[in-house]
Amino acid sequence: VQLQAYGGGLVQAGGSLRLSCAAPGRTFSSYVKGWFRQAPGKEREFVAAISWTGSYTTYADSVKGRFTISRDNAKNTVYLQMNSLKPEDTAVYYCAAVNNRGVVTTTRQYDYWGQGTLVTVSS
Repeated sequence: VQLQAYGGGLVQAGGSLRLSCAAPGRTFSSYVKGWFRQAPGKEREFVAAISWTGSYTTYADSVKGRFTISRDNAKNTVYLQMNSLKPEDTAVYYCAAVNNRGVVTTTRQYDYWGQGTLVTVSS
């Protein structure tokens, strides 16, 4: 496993969580980073992505205005701050990385994946 996502848990609707994704033993500071999620019985879907400099971010419409992706290249870590959580945000969240000039948003475009962390939002 080259990426490790953590920070998931159980939270009530309206609450917040912050996910982190580290890459111990490997440098991904110049890679585009993304977050995806997969709910039970559904396909993995794009959540957010960030350029390697951190200057450009993009989000799925379903999380825009509630989630914020950021990165700290000195710590080789990317974050996903999730606010105003809804039950429909319940899923396993995965971080991913790709050595690409531009930000990309589909699963097939990413080369490296973490193991996922479960986020459960209760109503």
